[in-house]
Amino acid sequence: MGAERKSNVSKIQTSYVQQKEYAEIASARKKKLLARRLSVFLVFACIISYFMISSYLSQTKTLEAQLTQKKKLENELKELKKEQDLLKEEIIKLNDDEYIAKLARKEYFFSDENEIIFNIPEEKKEKKEK
Repeated sequence: MGAERKSNVSKIQTSYVQQKEYAEIASARKKKLLARRLSVFLVFACIISYFMISSYLSQTKTLEAQLTQKKKLENELKELKKEQDLLKEEIIKLNDDEYIAKLARKEYFFSDENEIIFNIPEEKKEKKEK
């Protein structure tokens, strides 16, 4: 029964009530605009964050690749320096006549006076070295 009954209450039309209604409408409009601004700001913040994170990850990946390449090149440089040192020593040795004579006897089977050279087959050398 109560739901069927209509209320015959009317609003008071004073300037105070009208100001309050306008204030409520303005307040609702401000809240809606604030929500829109915050949502737009959130979208831009998410987009900027995504680009910053993706660039950070790509730079990290590039840096890691460059560091591994640097380590590889440093190891190669060490090996080349060792080889260079060995070659410099070889140059110094090759300036010595005794070393050249020893090398010629060893590699090309030249002999000194009263010297006999024995040729050992390669298979036996490999077995002895093992």
